[in-house]
Amino acid sequence: MDTLSLDELTAGQDIVYRYLKPTPEILWPLLSERAGTEVWVKHENHTPIGAFKVRGGLTYMDHLSREQPDVKGIISATRGNHGQSLAFAAARYGMTLTILVPHGNNPEKNNAMRALGAELIEYGDDYQEAREYAESLAQEKQLHMVGAFHPWILAGVGTYAMEFLTACDDLDVVYVPIGMGSGICGMVSARDALGLKTKIIGVVAEDAASYALSFEQKKAVSTNTADTIADGLACRVPDANALEIILDGVEDVVRVSEEEIKAAMRNYYTDTHNLAEGAAAAPLAALLKQKSDGKKVGLVNSGGNVDAETFRSILRGG
Repeated sequence: MDTLSLDELTAGQDIVYRYLKPTPEILWPLLSERAGTEVWVKHENHTPIGAFKVRGGLTYMDHLSREQPDVKGIISATRGNHGQSLAFAAARYGMTLTILVPHGNNPEKNNAMRALGAELIEYGDDYQEAREYAESLAQEKQLHMVGAFHPWILAGVGTYAMEFLTACDDLDVVYVPIGMGSGICGMVSARDALGLKTKIIGVVAEDAASYALSFEQKKAVSTNTADTIADGLACRVPDANALEIILDGVEDVVRVSEEEIKAAMRNYYTDTHNLAEGAAAAPLAALLKQKSDGKKVGLVNSGGNVDAETFRSILRGG
């Protein structure tokens, strides 16, 4: 799959900005001091759903409503932010939404999706099982299935990267979390469309390493489990289209441990007083692990939707 063009990303901005304002890019002195380098953070935790995914839902629904106007109901699977994105957009485009989540999913993300109007069904032990059941329900109930990675989603998600790389066009490197791949592929698309030389480094959890394994072996590699506190990284079956873009446009994929993710969540709170859920803190964890001295670094805080009980435990060092 090719990256998106500048025209496609600009069209995505036209859709997204009907409903959202650009999020801030902030240079944090304490975070820079901790990392030993100049650190800029793109705050996607400041969107209406607290995550970057909201952008992709809007562009997907806009395309769907124009190209398949007879569709009235959609279905998808999620660990939370993708589902919130679709619910936020579905309400604005007059569509019903059914969302599948695995058992034990973040309760606050579940509540947020319901509050946005989604019908929630719990199924399976992880995202992949929930997704496979969603696909079967889509056929059974004649609903339109929305996956986590699609060019229409990428056109919206890429707008955060356009904002970041336009405001900070001299970044040496930017660290981006990898869940199903839309966030990092949006960054690659924007970097290439803008003609910049910024290196892009993907970040995964050690216990959900499918994209790291796939990057190393240059082919799709699935894992049997994806058991991590960073639910936004809990992928065990990589998307083929996303992997194609990652292999072509990403410098490296770094693995971070559960303890490194938790420490980065604490660091974000103490140094910036911002919430960063596990996936959002992973880029900071990777930077602190690699120590990119003497460089201007960008980090993507992809969302702040960590539940209170988990965050209390992490702040205590648990």
